Amino acid sequence: MKMNLNKYFLSILFLSATLFAQDKLSCTYNGIQLYGKVQFVQHNADLTIQVVQYNEDIDVKIVEYFPDNCCEWQIVEHFPDLKVKIVEHNADLKVKFVKYFPKIK
Repeated sequence: MKMNLNKYFLSILFLSATLFAQDKLSCTYNGIQLYGKVQFVQHNADLTIQVVQYNEDIDVKIVEYFPDNCCEWQIVEHFPDLKVKIVEHNADLKVKFVKYFPKIK
């Protein structure tokens, strides 16, 4: 019985780790891609973020062109892939803007 519980626990642990890794590999948050052309808006945002210096969920690099890699954002005024609202509290994600090595934590 104890052996079966250990196998069950390990299976759940492996599945959870795999799902978390898949989210990191796909570079998404709840199905929203975390790279591409980004427009900052006040209304109808796809994602709310809180800009922080510590304890961030993702490190974002602002790029001029070709935001094709995970956590690379190109700021645009028209035709965004993602609409983002900056908030002080209760954000979907905490974001730190970096110059190098963007990533999901």
